[in-house]
Amino acid sequence: MINTLAISLTLALVLGMLSQKVRLSPIIGYLLAGIIAAQCWGDSLDHELVEDFSHIGVVLLLFGVGLQFHFKDLVAVQKVAVPGAIMCMGMRTLLGTLTCMLLGGAMGFTMTGCVMFGLCCCVSSTVVLTRVLADNRILQTPSGHLALGMLVVEDIFTIVLLVLMPVIFGDKPLLESLLWMVVKLGLLVLCVAYVGRRIIGRVLTYVSRFASGELFTLAVLVFALGIASLSAYVFDASMEFGAFLSGMVVGQSKFSARAASDALPMRDAFAVLFFVSVGMGFHWEGMIEYWPMALGTVLLTLLAPIAAYIAIRMLKRPFRMAMQVSASLSQLGEFSFILATLASTQYDVLPREAANIITGAAIITITLNAAFYRFVPALIRAMEKRGVGDPRHEELDNVPEPQEDRHRVIVVGYGPCGELCTKALLDNDVDVVVIEMNVNTVQRLMKCGIPAMHGDAARRDILKLAGVEQAVSIIITTPAAPAADIASMARSLNPKIQVLAHTAYLSVAEALKRSLKDDVEVFSGEHEVALTMFAHLLRSQHATEEQISRELERTRNELTGGRPTAEA
Repeated sequence: MINTLAISLTLALVLGMLSQKVRLSPIIGYLLAGIIAAQCWGDSLDHELVEDFSHIGVVLLLFGVGLQFHFKDLVAVQKVAVPGAIMCMGMRTLLGTLTCMLLGGAMGFTMTGCVMFGLCCCVSSTVVLTRVLADNRILQTPSGHLALGMLVVEDIFTIVLLVLMPVIFGDKPLLESLLWMVVKLGLLVLCVAYVGRRIIGRVLTYVSRFASGELFTLAVLVFALGIASLSAYVFDASMEFGAFLSGMVVGQSKFSARAASDALPMRDAFAVLFFVSVGMGFHWEGMIEYWPMALGTVLLTLLAPIAAYIAIRMLKRPFRMAMQVSASLSQLGEFSFILATLASTQYDVLPREAANIITGAAIITITLNAAFYRFVPALIRAMEKRGVGDPRHEELDNVPEPQEDRHRVIVVGYGPCGELCTKALLDNDVDVVVIEMNVNTVQRLMKCGIPAMHGDAARRDILKLAGVEQAVSIIITTPAAPAADIASMARSLNPKIQVLAHTAYLSVAEALKRSLKDDVEVFSGEHEVALTMFAHLLRSQHATEEQISRELERTRNELTGGRPTAEA
């Protein structure tokens, strides 16, 4: 047992780090670890042990999904995320089913199996998508919020499918099983939501008084596995659904942050074994033998962004947002493995080779997704230059002409920083124009009488519509914006314009100043927070304002290598 775990986890660690090194998802490394372990130490490894641990990983994976699930995240983008995800999953399922019917004849697929295969192909990886969006600084933008909202809908759909699988593929009559399942699941939800919320909160409060991290972690683990077991053996529901419910209950308690910090690392360790287990069951020979089906699955997944793009554009979202969101969905992920594994091993709906093809397609598409997404910004710009998109929708050009007796200032982004800057400028009778990527925010500002336009501030035509040629300043308030591109474009149109930029990190601020030859005022979040905390500390020690000013100047020079910086 120890040898099996040691080999599996060591390979997963090494290959996971290598995957991270080349900016790929570590899931690729974990799957490759399982493949290599099976090829090199196949006879000496305890496959059943790894599979048992992987089941725990699946349960904890769903517990983590419930723990981090918040309806408010979905409500914020529900008008687009819910119908968009449903339309996208529907199109991907249909294409997956048709692919299976056309190319999977040699594998012995039934019609039910083809539909199940299509369902396995309709969900993307939350882990991979979050990493890709974060690496490209899109996660905290409207496009990132929409993508995560669609993934939440996909997660809910997968949970429902996991609940329905025992009923649909069981031996009892479907209608009778469905009605009985609704009754039992209703009782389970009431039990966990009402009784569980009261008991879990009190027990965690009591355990936390012992000031023992081990006991608190153990309590969280007991609730995760205990409710999962209860759902399976008392209510005859899936363990995965029970784990999801318990995660939701704990996530709504005051201990949600601590439970996440304690439980998620444990979940990650067991989830690694799940991916290793999937890799152990993978055989390249099956991919080669059924290469038409394998190739069709890979192409289907890589072309999935077309379905997502159509769905998002049908809901009247901007071209750029549709491109950014849809491109991130061109991969298969952890829930595809779970569905394919259960369908092929427990319910015999899919042939074993189908789960093998899903695994191979996931390895290929996750690898290509990270590489492909780096070219998306250039692709968007190239298509926009050729007039692709709907400028009448995306560029709300109600911006008035600059007034000679008022200074025009362009504010890029209307987050907390942008909102404060805009209000302060308007209070001082400054002519302000806001450029914002969130079309809902733009419409809200327009209703309030604030000149605003929707678009990418790095685009020449957007800046010209905003009046950059007559503006005295441009303020880049969001760290997610490509500040260097915006500043360069603004300077090319107006060499005298003052540029102020907000960045999250000091290293980014320094790189930005170097790229623009220090001819820009950069405010780093790290830098300003550090100085503010330092000033507060000095005041608490009864330092004079003169001493504080002198120490702040000295510290500021040290942080920036002796170069003067923008004052906070």
